[in-house]
Amino acid sequence: LSGNFKEPINRFIGMLNDNRNIEVETGAMSTVVCGEYEAVADLLFSSMKDLLDEYPSVFTIKISNACAVK
Repeated sequence: LSGNFKEPINRFIGMLNDNRNIEVETGAMSTVVCGEYEAVADLLFSSMKDLLDEYPSVFTIKISNACAVK
């Protein structure tokens, strides 16, 4: 991480929070996104594309259908 790394992170989380079809839980070190597969995948990959075009980026993603939703 270098420079103003918080700006693209906050933008990404903002893009996720703007979508009403998914549930977003943001923690200190990770963000959990829950919802229908197509809605989550479409939102993640379109949001990531926007940021990859603008910033040097690394995304680490785990996808599970076995996690309990609060």
